[in-house]
Amino acid sequence: MNLQRTFTIIKPDAVKRNAIGDIIGQFDKHGFRILAIKKLEITKHQAEQFYAVHSSRPFFSSLTDFMSSGPIVALALEKENAIADLRKLMGATNPANAEEGTIRKKWASSIEHNAIHGSDAEDTARFELSFFFAGFELA
Repeated sequence: MNLQRTFTIIKPDAVKRNAIGDIIGQFDKHGFRILAIKKLEITKHQAEQFYAVHSSRPFFSSLTDFMSSGPIVALALEKENAIADLRKLMGATNPANAEEGTIRKKWASSIEHNAIHGSDAEDTARFELSFFFAGFELA
């Protein structure tokens, strides 16, 4: 058994489109346990810190502008193979390539406004969880 924790953000575009309930329902339906959840806004500087791994990429500035443009919902999730299962449920980064039934197929409008973020590996998940949640929030 590989019980794993992962991290996800419902991005500003999906929050604006009232997708929070539907997306959380998808997590439930697919067996994720919600360990922690918070709705908040982050500054551009905080977005830059969170996405520092992408700082040399051409999309970095527009990504951090977008992520600091409105409320987001951060969630800590747990289940067996949580990271891979969440990536599959999210769908391809570009919603045009996302499979039917995925969150991005339903809620994303573009490769940049793609509704949801999810950790891509265990070390990333650890960093991202600790960025948004204090240890006691995940106990």
